[in-house]
Parts: sequence; structure tokens; C-alpha cells
Amino acid sequence: MRLLRGVSGAVAAGVVILALVVLGTAVLAGRRGFPGPGGESLAWHLGLAVVVVVAQVFADRKRGFAVFGAALVVFTAAGWLLWTQWWG
Repeated sequence: MRLLRGVSGAVAAGVVILALVVLGTAVLAGRRGFPGPGGESLAWHLGLAVVVVVAQVFADRKRGFAVFGAALVVFTAAGWLLWTQWWG
């Protein structure tokens, strides 16, 4: 389970970094008058960043099958975010 928590933690950190990049891009675009990622994309990134952080904290504090469930939430949220906001 330690490996699973580590991998899901890395994925959660990646989602947070993506959210910060999208936030920074939106702020920079707004200041310079360029089209940015938009409010919907920003909301999805920030919202799912909160979801994966909460799920990862839960996974780090629990043992057994709860770790698997929380890691599954992290992987599903990250996959959905990448599929709909970056590749779609």
C-alpha cells in the first residue's frame, strides 16, 4: 500500500501543479489582454485539485482497502481532468 500511496500522491501533486499553471495563465492572460483558459476550465482544475488533495490526505491517514478507494478517486479525477480539459 505504500507504493500505491506514493504514486497517488505524485498524481495528486501533478493535479495541483496543473491547477496552479492554469490559474497563473488565467491571471497573466487577463492582465495582458490575451485569451486565457476560461472560467470553466479554471473552475474544474481548482475544484478537482481540492478533491484529489482531500482524497490523498484520506489515503495517507488510513490503512487497508480505504487506501485503495482513495487512490482510485485520485486516479479517476486526474484522468477525467486530463481527458476533458487537456486532450478533449
